[in-house]
Amino acid sequence: MSKWTRSLYQPVLPLGDNNTRVTACERHIGLSRRAAGEGAVLLKNNNGLLPFKKGQKVAIFGKAHIDYVACGGGSGSVTVSYVRNIYEGLKLKKDKVEVFDASSLFYIDNVNKQYKEGKVNGKLIEPEIPSEILKEAREFTDTAIITINRWSSEGSDRYNDGQDRYFNLSNEEEKMVNDVCETFEHVVLLLNVGAMVDTSWFAENDKIEAAFMLWQGGMEGGLAAADLLVGDVNPSGKLVDTCAKTFDDYPSSEGFHESVDYVKYTDDVFVGYRYFETVAGMQERVVYPFGYGLSYTSFEISDISACDNGKKVFVTATVTNTGEYAGREVVQLYYQPPVGRISKPARELCAFAKTPLLEQGESCEVTLSFDITNMASYDDTGIICKSAYVMEQGDYKLFIGNSVRNTVCVDYSYKVKSDVIVQQLTERCAPERLGKRMLADGSYVAVEDRKVVQQEFPCEYKCEYKEPGEKPWMLQDVADGKVSLDEFLTQLTDVEIRELLYGQGNTGVANTEGMGNLMKFGIPNVMTTDGPAGVRIVPEVGVCTTGFPVATLLACTWDEKLVEEIGVAGALETKENNLAIWLTPALNIHRSSLCGRNFEYYSEDPYISGKMAAAMVRGIQSQNIVAVPKHFACNNKETNRGKSDSIVSERALREIYLKGFEICVKESDPKMIMTSYNVLNGVRVCENQELLMGILREEWGFKGMVTSDWGIHGEHGRMVKAGNDIRMWHYDGIEIKVAHESGAITRNDMAICAKRILEMILWLE
Repeated sequence: MSKWTRSLYQPVLPLGDNNTRVTACERHIGLSRRAAGEGAVLLKNNNGLLPFKKGQKVAIFGKAHIDYVACGGGSGSVTVSYVRNIYEGLKLKKDKVEVFDASSLFYIDNVNKQYKEGKVNGKLIEPEIPSEILKEAREFTDTAIITINRWSSEGSDRYNDGQDRYFNLSNEEEKMVNDVCETFEHVVLLLNVGAMVDTSWFAENDKIEAAFMLWQGGMEGGLAAADLLVGDVNPSGKLVDTCAKTFDDYPSSEGFHESVDYVKYTDDVFVGYRYFETVAGMQERVVYPFGYGLSYTSFEISDISACDNGKKVFVTATVTNTGEYAGREVVQLYYQPPVGRISKPARELCAFAKTPLLEQGESCEVTLSFDITNMASYDDTGIICKSAYVMEQGDYKLFIGNSVRNTVCVDYSYKVKSDVIVQQLTERCAPERLGKRMLADGSYVAVEDRKVVQQEFPCEYKCEYKEPGEKPWMLQDVADGKVSLDEFLTQLTDVEIRELLYGQGNTGVANTEGMGNLMKFGIPNVMTTDGPAGVRIVPEVGVCTTGFPVATLLACTWDEKLVEEIGVAGALETKENNLAIWLTPALNIHRSSLCGRNFEYYSEDPYISGKMAAAMVRGIQSQNIVAVPKHFACNNKETNRGKSDSIVSERALREIYLKGFEICVKESDPKMIMTSYNVLNGVRVCENQELLMGILREEWGFKGMVTSDWGIHGEHGRMVKAGNDIRMWHYDGIEIKVAHESGAITRNDMAICAKRILEMILWLE
């Protein structure tokens, strides 16, 4: 097949063996199920209740075991041929467990009734259990399963009030839980959620002996849950967020819904475990710490050694399965910086590794490494050196274990004899009106309001128009090396260049439009598709794809190879359906559990977010499909997302909210990045020259193109000046025409954006 044949002529040719389709194939659905099992986190397992022994009888309660939530709403939803719920999954394990059907049939009737009333998946009211069903179920078994679900979506946030008890249980759920706990001797809890919720109520309840955080496990999530319950899969997931005792324990809670116009990130760099492991007295407010997760077996981490070569630190350890089941362990490495003049978190994740499946008594050696400079802090106030990453004098200690809490100190420390400037940068994207910011002791220091003058980046690219010959150059000629891209662009008129800078109409099964579409010069219209829990094709098209687990669950696998494998699978489904650009991964930070899109994002920690995003990008782009990390940056709230100002210190921006993107860019070379809807420190992100030209391109060396999010509020001329290369969706082009004809932007400003778009298209097959 020649270059761009799919985009130009739409030949829907299968990519599987023997002319079979890979879209929603058995192998991809099996991969989804495997990932769902790998990312589920066993939070509690008192008295070894799980896995169920063969022949165990169980009764299942809670609407969630029928109304299973496979993913969230909006661009992260997927059209699938089926979703396997928890009841169906356990029924497929009839050789190992016997299910009390009457309770489940009651829930099936109730769920269907609520659907007919107009209620939607994941937002049903918990029904009261009839007393006769409880009585019959108790006569059948002494063991019950409780299920709780949550749903959220792009475009709206959750609340934790009387009307929307997202974090805490509703009154109806509390009654259901109490009724089951009073009736049964043994109780297992399954949480089918997309983001962190209250865990204190069951952690402290001895009646609930076992609990799983299943997250939203995609189309085979219910069967994956059954795999775990009966021991066909040994849980190995670890938390990528901190479970606190109450919603108010998170420092972001107070100001999250303070205003629809802004969010002040006053917690600064003390997000998630960086807060709870640092601030005195907050360790006691943690129910389950970051990195925590149980297994049906046990592991020992021994023979720990460490060294450095002046640039990188290397830590090796032996992991041994000391229990009765085959299983996998996640080895986590944290560093502890010295207390100095810059206020720093007490622990920060710097490396991790997941073992292969280890049989009983089997061992393996793992090696963890990281750049020494990764331990530097950004000095945005000039305490040591303004606008620089610095390492303060002192000992940088390492801790290794299987959670941020369960660690041992490594017999090694990296010693810095005097303060070191690691990297001198320039102040960029600084706030004007933050007000205050948190310190390591939990107190706040006042931040004075100030006027920040934004740096501008003049266009140095030159592209003068030259009348094309009788036969103009085609883009294929550039691909064949017959003409340079720079020379190719000179034959395009200003109007033709402008037309490349906004979205183009849908073709085939696409519903999020395309890019390119200048057929006079052989430029194809390459189609985009949403993600990230699978390739999103709208239901009316009639094409079902594989529904993979949500990003939070994928991060909880701590398995980069698995995530890369999912990237490959999703890319193949993208390509097979004549789509070229998969709008994933999303890697904003879990700053608050109420953000409606948390299910699309990986973690509260930028390091694991960046590593997982890089793995996804590598997998996708290995198939010559463009991956699009998003939403760059600080899109951590959906309410009024088009106008809300994310007000954050430059240090927190660089160390927390941009760090995952930086890792992803440097480790996986994405061909495109998507800007976010919001304003950042007073400047709309898609118009932010300091962010896009300064940090992304100049500092990080990003070579790809930048797209806006869809239906952005930005002014197109300012977006062009900022290096936001294309505006999505398609529109009439009047805005950029006015900007150009008024002199606000030049042909050269537009041409460099067009060049980056065409470089992306040239990279495609």
